[in-house]
Amino acid sequence: MAAADQEPHVSAVRPRSYQDESYQHGFLGTVGDLQNEGAFQDVVLEVEGRRYPCHRLVLSAASPYFRAMFTSDMAESRQKTVVLQGLDAGMFDEILSYIYSGTLHVSQDRVQPLYQAADLLQLDYVKETCSSYMAMNVERTTCAELYKFADVFSVDIVQKRCLQWIARHFTEVASSEEFYIMSVAQLTNIISHDELDVKEEITVWEAVVRWVQHSREDRLHHLPSILPHIRFNLLTSDDTAAILEHPLVRNDPGSSEVIRNVVQKWNLNLKPRLGMTTEMAILYCGSRKLLFINPQEGKYISCRYSREDMSKFSAMTVTSDNDIYILDTEELDDDENQLSLFKYNHAKNVWELAGVSTISHGPIHEFSHCQELLFEVDRNLYYLAVDREIDRPLLQMRKYNQNTKQWQDCTSLQLNETLCSCATLSCGSYIYFLTNSAVYCYDSSQDRWSERTPPYIEVCTAVVMGTEIFCTDCEFTQTLVYDTESDNWQELQGWPNPNPESLDDDSLPILFVVENQLHILLICDSDYQEGIVHLMYVYDRSTDAWRELKATMPNKRYFAPGSFSPVARMYLPYLKGT
Repeated sequence: MAAADQEPHVSAVRPRSYQDESYQHGFLGTVGDLQNEGAFQDVVLEVEGRRYPCHRLVLSAASPYFRAMFTSDMAESRQKTVVLQGLDAGMFDEILSYIYSGTLHVSQDRVQPLYQAADLLQLDYVKETCSSYMAMNVERTTCAELYKFADVFSVDIVQKRCLQWIARHFTEVASSEEFYIMSVAQLTNIISHDELDVKEEITVWEAVVRWVQHSREDRLHHLPSILPHIRFNLLTSDDTAAILEHPLVRNDPGSSEVIRNVVQKWNLNLKPRLGMTTEMAILYCGSRKLLFINPQEGKYISCRYSREDMSKFSAMTVTSDNDIYILDTEELDDDENQLSLFKYNHAKNVWELAGVSTISHGPIHEFSHCQELLFEVDRNLYYLAVDREIDRPLLQMRKYNQNTKQWQDCTSLQLNETLCSCATLSCGSYIYFLTNSAVYCYDSSQDRWSERTPPYIEVCTAVVMGTEIFCTDCEFTQTLVYDTESDNWQELQGWPNPNPESLDDDSLPILFVVENQLHILLICDSDYQEGIVHLMYVYDRSTDAWRELKATMPNKRYFAPGSFSPVARMYLPYLKGT
């Protein structure tokens, strides 16, 4: 065919959509101008006698309340003037300003009636903004009032924030006038909170007594329903006897019966209050022994567990709910091993099977030199296994599926370098794997690994504090902090009195965070006369300096069950009692 006879080539042009942002922003401004000019207004809203000419279309677009009103068979859809009941005119001024401008003005003295108006008119953005504002402004003078308001209107974010504040300042709040006028439901909600900052449970009982006596005739009949929320398992026998002899209880057979039933059932699942517990780092020293330490308070408690509790300990984690889990290796008859998950029973100071399916080593454990780790990320448990001995190290991971009650494979991480040392830890919704020359970040929501800026030291141990990762080398001569949000490294001061030759060859530095302070434990070479020497330092961020603490620890070598020592809140009577 001649060239002139060929059909011309036509490229396929795909349609595209364009968005005019200036139009979107300008449209609302134009609508506001029309409102100010009084143009095209087709309805008048009346609130507390004040009249507001408006546009049905604008009101319907902004609020489902008005859309239903003007598009249904309601009488208001045909009326020129619509009277709105249950609204404050001052608040409606602000609401109308928001509808026509998109700008909302919120203040402490207006936020509650503004929320009420938005709730009636179904303006979700206004409600959410007011909720956030109230939650950010919970303090001593506003807490009780905001808590009652949030309870009535079911504003969860504000209710939780108020409960947290009241719990942390319970002694102060329980002596205030605002506490005495709370409802019985609000009272029981407060005294049921795990995070009450009280040293003794008798403090809770004393607060209940003051609340009842503030209006005794009206409230005494509520006492039997309140008493089960007091944790009698945390009271001494003398305290319980004194409560039974208290006039409020002694003269009320119903209350006495409730207390005796509660004491008889003795619910050990009721946790100690936050103020009764102590943050303790947990160290492993072999032979089924754990050491719980808080060097700031000089507390060191050693516990040994039975072979049934702790056979071959391999990993540990502490969850956001203060649950402690360990992985324990079980040897099977066919030379196969599987990992069982044990959960710590605080009240009995024993380890019990967690009721979670076992982890079969299988393909995840083909290597013999495997470091095993356990983490909680977004309330899910993750099991990690990494081999540092092969030419191309492999990190494999499994996640416990709460729905299927089984462990499922996650994306593995194949490395192109031989690992001299590494550290693995969780921070927020991510897991970080640090090597000599790289940082890998696992996004749990995407099941995906990505690379971040590498460190410039040989990372030996690391720990998370907030959104930062602190790490050091094996000789504690170089210390770095990594900001996970900015992906930046910063060098900190290392060991103030470096003497690497004195460090024990079989032990690594141990980092942990107790009471929001960074600590490091160094184990030095043992001397026949003096035994093992432990050096403990705490880091002061403001001066970038390490300060030595006197550590009166038992004469043993200790190891972190992972890249750092996990920390849990412990009720010391439970530890000491066993």
